[in-house]
Amino acid sequence: MTPRERWAVALAGLLLIGLLPTACSPRPDGASAPDGSSSEAARPNEKRVLRLGAIPDQNPEKLNRLYGLVAEELSEQLKVPVRFVPVTDYTAAVSAFRTGDLDLVWFGGLTGVQAWLQKPGARALAQRDIDRSFHSVFIANPKSGLKPISDQDGLRQLKGKRFTFGSESSTSGRLMPQYYLNQAGVQLRDFAGGNPGFSGSHDALIALVESGTYDAGVVNEQVWRSRIEEGKVDTTKVVELWRTPGYANYTWVVQPGLDKDYGQGFTQRLEQAFTGLTSSDPRQAQILELFGADSFVPASNKQYEAIEAVGRQVGKIR
Repeated sequence: MTPRERWAVALAGLLLIGLLPTACSPRPDGASAPDGSSSEAARPNEKRVLRLGAIPDQNPEKLNRLYGLVAEELSEQLKVPVRFVPVTDYTAAVSAFRTGDLDLVWFGGLTGVQAWLQKPGARALAQRDIDRSFHSVFIANPKSGLKPISDQDGLRQLKGKRFTFGSESSTSGRLMPQYYLNQAGVQLRDFAGGNPGFSGSHDALIALVESGTYDAGVVNEQVWRSRIEEGKVDTTKVVELWRTPGYANYTWVVQPGLDKDYGQGFTQRLEQAFTGLTSSDPRQAQILELFGADSFVPASNKQYEAIEAVGRQVGKIR
């Protein structure tokens, strides 16, 4: 071997030695190893992210603000990372829960029942104080000629009118209102055009009736009241027709098996995190205000048996 060749071999050896510490040293937090694995995932005492979801029943800005606060609160109380994962619509929320992509979801009564029927062992965890006896409100544009009514039979005046529900899977914006309409002798084919519309959310529904796009619609009472209080409804262009009887509605629904992932008693601690929310704490007070509630109370699947029965009756649960 010539002197030049010996020098080249020695230089290559030095370079290789210099690279070894880089190749073997720990990676920064969250960095991926060459095989695609993460150093974070390998830490034995670190809990995976708790994925929080909610049906998109109001405008995205409010949802992101509310559930961002909820994620912060739960993360602090439970000492686990929590992230809000938005979904596109009500059906997507149920699907994501069924596949296990969401661990805890704020559902309406109907979607909650659909979710736990598709995931054995899942259960209602907590509901707002107002969800034990919730109401829907039928509203109308005054130019439609519709007048406030005193009883359910008065819903018959909606026949032949342009009418819209909220989301197709909404408890307060479709399921229970359709039940009360059917009881009054009003079928979906009785509306103008032979079918109702579907606005997708309560906020959008109020705007559609206020603008005159539809003569009437039906909305979540809590959203209706809060929008009036916020001055976001022109009450000269949209009026209340009738308030339904009460029924069980929104609830947090939790995946089975979280105790296995996060430790014994975790699901109970999760429930207590909600039922322990108080207006004396600034962030918790803000959460309660955005939810339109004074408190959260424990919930059970049994409370929603009537919702399940109506869902089967109108073909939303099979």
